[in-house]
Amino acid sequence: MHELLPFLLAMIAAIVLLNVWANKLQIAYPILLVVAGLLVSFLPGLPRVRINPDLIFFIFLPPLLFEASWTISFKEMKKWWRIIGSFAFLVVFFTALSVAVVANHFIPGFTLALGFLLGGIVSPPDAVSTGAITKFVKIPKSTSAILEGESLLNDASSLIIFRFALVAVGTGQFVWQQAALSFLWMVVGGVGIGLLLAWVFIRAHKRLPLDAQSTIALTLIEPYFMYWIAEQAHCSGVLAVVSGGLFMSAQRLVFLNSASRIQSFSVWESFVFILNGIVFLIIGLELPEIVEGMHEKGIPLGSAIGSGVLVTGVLIAARIISSYAALLATLIFRPSAMPPARSNRRRWMIPLLLGWTGMRGVVSLAAALAIPITLDNGEAFPQRNLILFITFVVILLTLLVQGLTLPYLITRSGLFGGLIEEESEALIRQNMKQGLKQHVYQFLKNKYENELNGHTGMEQFLKQWEGRAKATDDSWMTDKTKAIFVEVLESQRQYLTELNKDPKIDEEIIRQQLYQIDLEEERLKII
Repeated sequence: MHELLPFLLAMIAAIVLLNVWANKLQIAYPILLVVAGLLVSFLPGLPRVRINPDLIFFIFLPPLLFEASWTISFKEMKKWWRIIGSFAFLVVFFTALSVAVVANHFIPGFTLALGFLLGGIVSPPDAVSTGAITKFVKIPKSTSAILEGESLLNDASSLIIFRFALVAVGTGQFVWQQAALSFLWMVVGGVGIGLLLAWVFIRAHKRLPLDAQSTIALTLIEPYFMYWIAEQAHCSGVLAVVSGGLFMSAQRLVFLNSASRIQSFSVWESFVFILNGIVFLIIGLELPEIVEGMHEKGIPLGSAIGSGVLVTGVLIAARIISSYAALLATLIFRPSAMPPARSNRRRWMIPLLLGWTGMRGVVSLAAALAIPITLDNGEAFPQRNLILFITFVVILLTLLVQGLTLPYLITRSGLFGGLIEEESEALIRQNMKQGLKQHVYQFLKNKYENELNGHTGMEQFLKQWEGRAKATDDSWMTDKTKAIFVEVLESQRQYLTELNKDPKIDEEIIRQQLYQIDLEEERLKII
C-alpha cells in the first residue's frame, strides 16, 4: 500500500499536467494520457496496475454515466431521438455483428461467440474522447446533441451484447427465446429501477435537513446504489444510472438549493475528470502485461497488431456506412427530422463527420478488463489476452488517427463554417435577457406596487433590475428587500423553466442563466 499510494498520487499529478499540456496544444487530453501511460509502463520499478475484473464496471461506470446524464439536454435528446436511438442501438448491433463475422473468418481461434464478445466491447464510441476533441472546434448543436445522446445509451446496448456473449462463450450455447426475454427484462427493469430509486432519492433530499456538503456526498453514492441494485436484479445497471440521472437532472430545481447546485457542479466536474484520466492512463499502463500474456499463449505480436488494425478498420467502415444509411432512411421516411444544413453538400458530409467521431475509450477498456480470467469450469477464458490487446489497439488507433484528424477535417473542409446558430444563439440570448428583465419589472410592479412608491431603497432595487442605475453600496439591502430579492430570483427560475419549453430555445443557454441566478442568490447570503 505504501508503494501504491505515491504511484496513485503521481498519476493524478500527471493527469493534471498532461491536461494543461493538451489544452496548450489544442488536442484532446485522452490522446496524451494513453500515450503517456504507454511510455511510463516501460519504466523499470513501477508497480503493476491490476484491477479486479469484477470491480472495474462498478468503480468507474456509475459516476461517469450519472454525470453525463446531468449535463446532457434531455430536450435535445427528445428532439433527435430517432437518430440517437438508431446510433445507440441499431448501429451498435450492426457494428458488433460486423466485428463478429470478420473476427470469425480472419482471426485464428475466434468463434462467432468470441467475435460478438469483442464486438460488444469495441462497438460503443467514447463520449469523453469526442467531447474533448470537439471542444476545440465548433460543430452544430444538432450534431453535438446526437453525439451526446448516443454516448449515453450506446454503453447500455453494447454491454448487453457483451453480457450475452459472455454467457454464450461460457456455456457454448445461445437460446434466442431466453435471450429475448432477458433483454426485455434488462431494459425495462433497468429503467424502472433507475426511475424508482431516483424518486426515492429526491424525496430523501427534500425531507432530510441536508446542507450543501451532505447533499453532494449523497449524490456521489447514489449512482453506485442505482447500478448495484439493478445488477442484483439482473437488469442493466447502465440504464438504471442513465434513467435515474436524467430524472434527477430534470428535478434539480426542486430538491437542490442554489448552494448545492453551484458546489456540486465543481465537485462532480473534478471527480469525473480524475476518473477519466485514471482510466486512460490505465489503458497505456496495462499494455506490457497484456503483451506478456499473449507471449505465454504463443500469440505472435505481429499477427495481434494486424488483428487490431483489421478490427479498427471494420469499426470505422461500419459507422460510416451506418451514418449514411441513417441519412437515407431519414430523407425517405422522415425528411422533417433532418438536421439543418446550408447546402446538400454539407448535408451529405454530416454522416462522414458522425462516422469519424467513433473514438473508443473508457467503456471499451472497462468491458475488456471485466472479462473473467477463467470460465466457470476453471479453464482459462479463451483468447482473453488477445481480446485485451485488440481492444488496446482499437482505442489507440481511433484516438490517434480519428482524434488527431477530426478537428482538421472540420476546420479545413469548411463544413460548418459560418454557422447560422452563432447568430441565432446571440439573438435568442439577447431576447431572453430582455424578456427576463421585463418579467422582473412586471413582477415587482404587480406584487409590490405600494412598497415601490416613495421608498428610496425599493426604487433603487427596481432600477437595478431595469438596468438604469446601480446602487453604490449594499446598505439599502434590508431584510425586507433581501426577501423580495430572493423571491424575484425564484420567479426568474420559474420564468426560465417555462421558457425552456420552447423548442427553439437552446437549453444550454437556459442552464447558464440559471447558474447566474444561483450565484446571485449565494451572493445575497454574504451581504
